[in-house]
Amino acid sequence: MAERADLIGRGWAFPGQLTPGGGVRLVSGGEEIDAALRLILSTAPGERVMRPDFGCAMWENLFAPVNFDTLGRIEQSVREAVARWEPRIEPLTVTATADGDGARVSIDIAYRIRATNDHRNLVFPFYVIPQEEAAP
Repeated sequence: MAERADLIGRGWAFPGQLTPGGGVRLVSGGEEIDAALRLILSTAPGERVMRPDFGCAMWENLFAPVNFDTLGRIEQSVREAVARWEPRIEPLTVTATADGDGARVSIDIAYRIRATNDHRNLVFPFYVIPQEEAAP
């Protein structure tokens, strides 16, 4: 199993964590790819000064009404960001689904790790700000 993790690489845990000894917690293998995907999806383009293009454009939909059009734009933004920023995987499906009250969208990404042919999935919660009802 350690050999498979070596094929993928090793990196900082996301969100950042410290070990009991005071060092930085590192992750490897599929856990490292999950951390990288969460970092990509959690970052809006323009948020990082030294890499302004990095991130996922789904944040443009933060105030949009949750409907089929918005869900489609979110799915497309996630596909584009993952294809651009995470070359170690092949995205198989990306599905955005509105949860109950319309304040949360669950983004399900099914993917294959190219180096190991492992199939995995990640569910990322995207919280939107629902439209306010017009005052009577």
